[in-house]
Amino acid sequence: MAKAAQTVISIAVEGIVDEAVARRLVSETSALPGRVYGKNGKAKLRERLSGYNRDAVRSPWVVLVDLDHDAECAAALRATWLPKPAKHMCFRIAVREVEAWLLADRERIAEFLGISASILPRSPEDVDDPKRLMIDLARRSRRRELREDMVPRRSSGRTEGPAYASRLIEFAGGPWRPAIAAKNCDSLRRCRRCLEKLASASVA
Repeated sequence: MAKAAQTVISIAVEGIVDEAVARRLVSETSALPGRVYGKNGKAKLRERLSGYNRDAVRSPWVVLVDLDHDAECAAALRATWLPKPAKHMCFRIAVREVEAWLLADRERIAEFLGISASILPRSPEDVDDPKRLMIDLARRSRRRELREDMVPRRSSGRTEGPAYASRLIEFAGGPWRPAIAAKNCDSLRRCRRCLEKLASASVA
C-alpha cells in the first residue's frame, strides 16, 4: 500500500526570526514546511492576507503575526485582520511578540544567553516589549561575542545588535523546545494545537 504524502504547509510571516519559529513549529508536526511568504514587515503581510486566505480554501497555510500593541488582545486583532479564516488557514498571533515564545523556554534561553534563569519572566506574554527584554537580557550575558551580536552599539542608532536576528534564528532552530515553552505561553500553545490539526486534516 502506498504511503500517504505528507501535508505541506505554506507559511507567511513578518520577518526572518518569525520564519525560523514558524518553520520549527511546522517541523514538529507530521507536516512539512512549504514556501515562506512575506518577510517584509507587518503592513505588507496584512495587505496580502486576503490572498493567502483565498489559497487556504484549497491548501494548508499558517500566518504568524505579532500582537505588539495593535489591539487589546489576540482575539481583537484576529477579528480586525481575518474575521473569516478559510478552512485550511491557521492564523496565529504571538502575544506580544514572537520573542515571548522563545523566552518561555526559560532553561534553554538562559543557557543560550549566558544568564541566570532566575532573572527571566515566568509569564513572558505579560511582558510589554519582549524584544527589548531579550536585548536587555543579552546585555547581561557572560559571553562577550553574544553581547556584541545582540546588543546595539551606543553610536549605531540601531535598536538591535548586528546579528540579533541571526542569534535568535540559531536558537529557534536548535535548543529551543516549543513543547516546554508552550506551558508558559498560551498563544504558543494555541498555535501548536492549530498546526497539529492542520497537519492531520485531509485537504480536498
